[in-house]
Amino acid sequence: MSAFTAILLRDLKLALRTGGDWLTLALFFVMVGIVVPFAIGPDRELLSRLAPGIVWIAAFLSVLLGLDRLFRADHEDGTLLLLRLSDLPLAGVVLAKLIAHWLLTALPLLAATPLLAVMLSMDPPAFLRAVVSLLVGTPGLVALGTVGAAVTVTIRRGGLIAPVLILPLAIPLLIFGVGAITTGPGPDQSGTALLLLAAISLIAVAVTPFAAALAITSAED
Repeated sequence: MSAFTAILLRDLKLALRTGGDWLTLALFFVMVGIVVPFAIGPDRELLSRLAPGIVWIAAFLSVLLGLDRLFRADHEDGTLLLLRLSDLPLAGVVLAKLIAHWLLTALPLLAATPLLAVMLSMDPPAFLRAVVSLLVGTPGLVALGTVGAAVTVTIRRGGLIAPVLILPLAIPLLIFGVGAITTGPGPDQSGTALLLLAAISLIAVAVTPFAAALAITSAED
């Protein structure tokens, strides 16, 4: 077993052993869909028009919930220092943790999307576009969250600071994520928005391991 795979499986096992985090994320994601209709009222047409934005805001807030567990526990018990000294480059360690965090964060959200779609009166085509956009865009959100967690790993209450740091960077993902679901009266631009969303997400995932590794090295040295 390679070091990369070992770190990935380790993070998955630790998260599943403690349990509850994935369920908390899914419940929070759905709770946003429960609360918003009460604020908007019984207008189903208005609710369905606002549904794409609600879905992506709920996804973004849900991703923020798990940021503090990415590096902080490993930093506090000295595991992160040992990982820095291992044969696997720190960027590879970060990538393994990023993938594990995406599996533990995004997959519960995707599983809860059908329930949220029903609450927001989304039609089947809009629901399918929502699933695809979340599948494509959530790696970018998790990547940005990884950078925020790395920057604040040595800061007390860094979990409160990281969301403030990544929010401006996440705005393009939110815009194109909503655009990938929304269809207007004119030409359908959802396909173009989905391609742009995929491009931004791919760039974020490609850059994050190196940026986060540099941030961890600078913070701990």
